[in-house]
Amino acid sequence: MALDRIDIAILEVLQKDGRISNSALAEQVGLSQSACSRRLDNLEKSGVIKGYHARLSNAALGHGVTVIVHISLSGQFERTLSEFEAAVQRCPNVVSCHLMSGEYDYILRIAARDLQDYERIHKEWLTGMPHVIKINSAFALREVVDRTGMGLKPQMA
Repeated sequence: MALDRIDIAILEVLQKDGRISNSALAEQVGLSQSACSRRLDNLEKSGVIKGYHARLSNAALGHGVTVIVHISLSGQFERTLSEFEAAVQRCPNVVSCHLMSGEYDYILRIAARDLQDYERIHKEWLTGMPHVIKINSAFALREVVDRTGMGLKPQMA
């Protein structure tokens, strides 16, 4: 979907305030409420907007440790990948998981209460996942950037 300057304006406003009313959004981007609503529907239906959510603080919820985990599998056959991915989706502490190119097959971001909790997650979840042959864990010392939004600029035709 090609985005014009109004679509980009809508997305920029929503990245800052996903709870904004349609009337306030329309006013900020210079559209009528009905035109703004139609544009928003198109952005949602096309998949540009994946959803709306509340950003929660892991630390405030008692998960003060962030662990970046590199996983190597026994191979990259479709069945191997899909079995691992099904298992990782069941682990409630996995915040994100990415299939990677390079040295490791996957990178996971895990939220844990403390080191003992991560040890439990490692023992109960990670080591039991199918096809895992290597786990490399690194502990985040401090979060520097955690963006939910991205810079947008008009696409040139």
